[in-house]
Amino acid sequence: MPIVISAADLQSMPRKNLIIVDARPFSDYSAGHIPGAVNIDLMQFHWIDTSAEGIRQFNKQMLLLLSNIGVSKEKTVVFYDDVSGPSAARGVWLLLYFSHNKVAMLDGGMAGWKASNLPVETKSNPFVHADFKGRPDRKILARYSEIKSAIKKGKTVILDARTAEEYAGSAVRAARAGHIPNAININWADNIKDSAFKNSETLSKMYQDLPKDAPVITYCQGGYRAANSFVVLKMLGYKNVKMYLGSWGEWGNRPDLPVTSDK
Repeated sequence: MPIVISAADLQSMPRKNLIIVDARPFSDYSAGHIPGAVNIDLMQFHWIDTSAEGIRQFNKQMLLLLSNIGVSKEKTVVFYDDVSGPSAARGVWLLLYFSHNKVAMLDGGMAGWKASNLPVETKSNPFVHADFKGRPDRKILARYSEIKSAIKKGKTVILDARTAEEYAGSAVRAARAGHIPNAININWADNIKDSAFKNSETLSKMYQDLPKDAPVITYCQGGYRAANSFVVLKMLGYKNVKMYLGSWGEWGNRPDLPVTSDK
């Protein structure tokens, strides 16, 4: 299925074997959500340890989380956010990482759903637990050790999805400020306009300096904005894209890793 779907697409999908996940805070969910949606605030699940043991623990905890919200191999899962945002994108990346391809995010999020005058409910929907056994796909997850190697080899494009201020080092959100050496900066927020993703032609121009045949690794602060850019690149047909799970939350707090700053 497409990695991004419209409100009309979602509204027309059969509800059997469909899980709709509201990835916003519960306060937003309780104020009104798509009928039948369950809620899990994915922003609460940062992970800044991409050592071998760190990834083992990440796999264990995320499989438990996905099982708790009812994911199983026969289910199609659609994530949504306020807009075409980072939380929903993180959900899509997470299921793709666990080799579950029946996943998409709702373009425009809740804002787009409401703009289409589609129904909204306020009652909470319970989880129906499952036993999800997704297989990790290391082809879309990057660790800090891989970034170090990529910097030396110079063949991988490292995409910083943060703000220009974070990239330059004037906005400090870790022990050290700046960016990963050789990274290029394209703010994830430029991916969207009026709550939805920009059209493919506009996005292609934005990312035209990224060769489609080159490996690309996206990162941000915690692996959410980077997931949004990951989704956009997959939409545009990039085949070899990974997200650096630990992102600046890991890299910027490790004194043994190289940093470049414009300060």
